[in-house]
Amino acid sequence: MAENLSKNLSKLSKRGPHRVLVGDLSYAGLPGKVYTPAEGDGVPGVAFGHDWLRGLKNYHVTLRHLASWGIAVAAPETETGFSPNHRGFAADLETAVQILAGVRLGHGNVTVGPGKLGVIGHGMGAGCAVLAAAGSTKIRAVGALYPATTAPSSVEAARHLDVPGLVVGSGESALLDAGNPAALAQAWGGEVAYREIDKGNQQGFTEDTLFKLLLGAARPQVGARETARALLTGFLLATLGDDKKLSGFADPEATAKGFESLTGEDLADRADTLGFKSGSGIERSPAN
Repeated sequence: MAENLSKNLSKLSKRGPHRVLVGDLSYAGLPGKVYTPAEGDGVPGVAFGHDWLRGLKNYHVTLRHLASWGIAVAAPETETGFSPNHRGFAADLETAVQILAGVRLGHGNVTVGPGKLGVIGHGMGAGCAVLAAAGSTKIRAVGALYPATTAPSSVEAARHLDVPGLVVGSGESALLDAGNPAALAQAWGGEVAYREIDKGNQQGFTEDTLFKLLLGAARPQVGARETARALLTGFLLATLGDDKKLSGFADPEATAKGFESLTGEDLADRADTLGFKSGSGIERSPAN
């Protein structure tokens, strides 16, 4: 029977117990930020990739949220222009993972476990996270929130992954989204959990709500954003933090209010549907 995540989902949607420190990643030669719990030995660590034309200021609450649950996050702020290099951004994510594994963080009171490294991202950054994982032997888990199309193809790269994955897609029409999250999940070489969040989509995940409202680009998606954060947090704590009580967050068939899990034929049908819609020619993330 599929596990119901409702109780833990509600808990993980709120801020965690750790005090959070924010530092500058550029001290290690890479523009960006580092978010860590104030202390901890052998904590999980992930590199985070932003979406197309989005800076880290649009993810500040999300990255602090992860750190408050004891997860160290290194977030490169590179490839922020109109024509990003996806392969280059994937390389920056790999570098960020190496930084996490190689130095003491915070005020010197935080170390990341060498076997607890992952990579996550949103939109373009999610696709690049898959590219980074496919070329790495250190990464143990991948979280892809509303992954966008990349060049080279993240879907093809996913076929070579044997680490646990979380792929989050939209429970709404994905006509304006920039990729096919279900196809990415279907191609995954290892075990993957694919979730579709009610009333959430790629454009609504970032925290620049006022700007989007002024442009009429998206309505507020506070609830969907909290659900996505909780699903990602639980998945990382289960796969990198080895928290057995949260193992359901890596279960492909887990259930709860606010999202739907798709597997097997349902996942394949969803991938086909999104593939048909993507034939519209809409491209929101140009690449070199």
